[in-house]
Amino acid sequence: MNYQDAITYIIDRSGYDRGFVTNPFDAESIGLRRTEALLQMLDFPDTRYPTVHIAGSKGKGSTSAMLDSVLRAAGYRVGLYTTPHLHTFRERVQINGEPISETDFARLTEELIPMNERLAREHPDWGEATAFEASTALAFLAFARAPVDVGIIEVGLGGRLDATNVIKPLVSVISSISLDHTGILGDTLGEIAAEKGGIIKDGRPVIASRQKPEAADTLQRIADERNTTLSLGDRDWNASGSTRDFTVTGPGGEIANLNCGLTGAYQVQNAGLAVVTIQELRRRGFQVSDEQLRTGIANVWWPGRFERAHEEPVVIVDGAHNVDSSERLVEALQEEFPGHRVSLVLGIARDKDVRGMIERLAPAASEIVAIASRSPRATDPEELATIVRDVAPGLPVSAETGVSAALDRVISGSEIDNHVICVTGSLYAVSEAREALGLAEPADFEQELFYR
Repeated sequence: MNYQDAITYIIDRSGYDRGFVTNPFDAESIGLRRTEALLQMLDFPDTRYPTVHIAGSKGKGSTSAMLDSVLRAAGYRVGLYTTPHLHTFRERVQINGEPISETDFARLTEELIPMNERLAREHPDWGEATAFEASTALAFLAFARAPVDVGIIEVGLGGRLDATNVIKPLVSVISSISLDHTGILGDTLGEIAAEKGGIIKDGRPVIASRQKPEAADTLQRIADERNTTLSLGDRDWNASGSTRDFTVTGPGGEIANLNCGLTGAYQVQNAGLAVVTIQELRRRGFQVSDEQLRTGIANVWWPGRFERAHEEPVVIVDGAHNVDSSERLVEALQEEFPGHRVSLVLGIARDKDVRGMIERLAPAASEIVAIASRSPRATDPEELATIVRDVAPGLPVSAETGVSAALDRVISGSEIDNHVICVTGSLYAVSEAREALGLAEPADFEQELFYR
């Protein structure tokens, strides 16, 4: 089996992946048993190294990257499992900061296939594992074979019914909770927090960012029911300052003069969550000095998240794709580039709150260039431009055929020092911008391009 065969096999199972997630009866009746059965056939690779499990609506990817960076700075061999990817599916499964190779991905998939077929034979009412379940098993197997010293495992969607929730982590981590995927997770913060809090395990500590009261109350209730402790931001620990100089105080003591490699005021809270998690891991035997912690937080890199992708003029690429993340992007732009002219290259998927995002983004923009990414769900750029004109009359707006053409035009027309270009609206737009700017190569296979 080659890589194309392997990626085709995995992603072909995404057709019923979404059906499993969105069908409550199916999800409740089968639960995590399909993933557990697959892992049992593989001799439980998920039990061969300690893990940290991370859920949340916003910030879980950044927090995962920070934990990975700190633990690697301390000399540990780290497996990092995250979603989605920007360019290649292999980014989801990283060992010591590097995506697994095409050869390893193909070899592990070939090993997985007969187990998946056996699963369907032995449990015909379950069927084969979904794309996400199969890739989760593949990641756990890759980490066991490496082997890694620790696995940082990010939830794909929700938490309670997510395929990653088979693990028994040393600590569960929950970043900021907001209304997201309401059609699947629930219409209230309490309902969504109950899904995210589903990763809390009996007797295993949980560390959470500051939350709105409804979410905080739900997480505390779950922690109490499962006889474990909840360390909650702004109640049990605190992070204050700017990304260039902040302090974290909590049960593990105080650590000051921290500098975060990721930009945006909201990253201080994510960094605080990572620091408090590291302090909990110290209590469980991990050897991480304050200096190693500082180094890891300072050196963290998470592509596509307020990433400075070009100089002269400055081009920022940011994967903001909903109302909340759009608000955070505006805050970061105003914090980092006060008084600058901002050209937004904007591409948004049709199934998002397009108008709501534009309402948040338009006040920060000097002009908007509407584009359609390669995604089949991309909003037509002329339609986007029409909404911009309705939301922000008088704001210069135009439409381009794609990200590359838009960047060429805006960059070539930039003649002032205080000009910033920001590509945002979707990860598809961000990935195309990074490729157009020479930071990455596009995926070789269409399956990788459209499955995120």
